[in-house]
Amino acid sequence: MIIALAGRRVDSANAKEPSFPLENLESVRMRTRAVFTEQSATALVSSAACGADLIALSEAGQLGLRRRVILPFERRRFRETSVTDRPGDWGPLYDQVLDEVAAAGELVILQKGADDEAYATANHAILDEAIALANAVHEPVAAVLIWDGVSRGDHDLTDEFGVEARERGLAVLRGKDDLSASRSERQLHDTNRAAKSDTL
Repeated sequence: MIIALAGRRVDSANAKEPSFPLENLESVRMRTRAVFTEQSATALVSSAACGADLIALSEAGQLGLRRRVILPFERRRFRETSVTDRPGDWGPLYDQVLDEVAAAGELVILQKGADDEAYATANHAILDEAIALANAVHEPVAAVLIWDGVSRGDHDLTDEFGVEARERGLAVLRGKDDLSASRSERQLHDTNRAAKSDTL
C-alpha cells in the first residue's frame, strides 16, 4: 500500500481550541505506526511539517518504508515557517529526515507561488506522486488524514486534501469522532478501524 498523508501541525503555544496538543505525541506516534503496519504500507508520500508529517515520516523510516517528501519551497524556509515555529524540538528531526530522504533521491521541492498557494500546490503534488508511485509499483494507494476531524472552513488544507483525494477516487482513512482533549489519539484509533473496512 502506498500512503499519501496529510494532517495537523502541533498546536501553537497560545492555541485557544486544541486540535493537536503536544502531550498527544506518543499516542499519535503509536497509532500512526499501527496504521502503516495494518495497511501493509510500503511507501509514504507527505510533506514534512511539525506534527503529523514528521511523526509519520519518522515512523515510516523506522519501519523501512520508502519515503518521498514534497516541500512547497526550499527546505530552510520551510523549516522556519512550518517546523520550528511550534512547541517541541522538531528541528533536529526535520533535518535528519530530510537529509535521509534527499540522500535517497526522494526529496521534491516545488518552489511555486505565495505561501497559501504553495501549500495547496504541495498537497496536490503529494497525491500526484503517491498515485504515480502506486502505478509504477502496481500497488493500491490510499490517503490518510491525521487531524481532529473538524474543518476550519475555507482554506483548511487538511480538509481540502481529503476532499481532493476522494475526488480522485482514493479511499480516505480517517475517524469521525469529536476528539476533544485527546482528538489526535482517537482520530488514529478510528483510522485503524476504518482501514479494515475500506475497499482500497
